Amino acid sequence: MPITLSETAAKEIKTIIQQQELPGESTRLRVGVKGGGCSGFSYMLDLTEDPKAEGDEEMESQGVKILCDGRSYMYLNGTEIDFRDEVMGRGFVFKNPNATSTCGCGSSFNA
Repeated sequence: MPITLSETAAKEIKTIIQQQELPGESTRLRVGVKGGGCSGFSYMLDLTEDPKAEGDEEMESQGVKILCDGRSYMYLNGTEIDFRDEVMGRGFVFKNPNATSTCGCGSSFNA
């Protein structure tokens, strides 16, 4: 299963691309994980104009091109990225079916 974006998350990413005056046709969302955080792994999001690297998975969701390195994809396969704008804060939220536990802030997980 690919990594997907909710309509709200895609809209926010497109807004950020416009605000930062990045070229929409070549800008991709790089999604990944790194060791650390209070639950073992932390999520990473970055906008990049770099082309697909060897070993990257490439997909598209809601009109946004997504790149994910192969190691991270093992942990993120099937994840939906959403965006929340609430009283307690705003930010991207990961709905990861591979996470066995998550921290209270939602920015790290254990698999």
